[in-house]
Amino acid sequence: MNLKQLEAFVRVAETKSFSAAAKQLYLTQPTVSAHIASLERELNTCLLVRNTKGVALSESGKELYAYAEQMLELEQKIRDRFGLTGKQSGSVLRIAASTIPSQYLLPDIMAQFRREYPEEQLKLFETDSEGVVEMIRSHKADVGFTGTVIEKGNCTYIPFYQDELVILTPATEQFKARKDADAASWFPEEPVILREEGSGTRKEALRLLEQMGIDISALNVAAVMENQETIKRSVSSGMGISILSALAAREEISSGRLLAFPLGETGGKRNINMVFDAGYPSLPAAEKFIKTVKHIYL
Repeated sequence: MNLKQLEAFVRVAETKSFSAAAKQLYLTQPTVSAHIASLERELNTCLLVRNTKGVALSESGKELYAYAEQMLELEQKIRDRFGLTGKQSGSVLRIAASTIPSQYLLPDIMAQFRREYPEEQLKLFETDSEGVVEMIRSHKADVGFTGTVIEKGNCTYIPFYQDELVILTPATEQFKARKDADAASWFPEEPVILREEGSGTRKEALRLLEQMGIDISALNVAAVMENQETIKRSVSSGMGISILSALAAREEISSGRLLAFPLGETGGKRNINMVFDAGYPSLPAAEKFIKTVKHIYL
């Protein structure tokens, strides 16, 4: 097994075509086929299945693809680090971020980074906080941003921004009348729309509700949703109340379409964190990016 064979396999898996993979690699189609056949003989398994739509990964192929992709990315990192690519441009920095930092903080950070280091390229992946941590642990991302701390692996967290979570309700007279009431007295009575299981917003919201003395096991959960826009529209239409970042709902709050209530006496404060694996070799671009974040916020 060698990197050329793995590269051919990955390209066929991604393009779903032997001919397209051969064109990308500047090889003949028989050469690509030979690389795949050698891999299948060595691993004693079928990796690719031909069908009417092209080529699909077998179950063994899906497993190999996850490893092969990481190996090729690591090879590219080595080439970038030691100037073996023959390109004038910098490396590709992979950033994984949960919803709030991805949509409301990273655009300004990335713009500043590009002004300072125009030769560097950025690739952004948006997922939930749990997904960010998994991408850092599996080294599919170089730097991550999360709305909570998930203790897994050798992840190092640097809090750099303080966010505020608020209770969002429809802008009805019923909720306007509760402006001066303690939210803990009426929150448990309402249907609640929660973020998905791996969301940092969800984890922090439940933590804050517990601090307010609310039994989260007794919540009337109306729905679980991933998309913040869908959640806000559902709250506005009266489906239930929710807890989101004030950043995500600032337009709806300022326009009066939604009402915002604080979470407890101290408010729903939580940290937005930068996360990376300090024990894994990092690209110079990652170190520059971390430095940019610290310069802006710390």
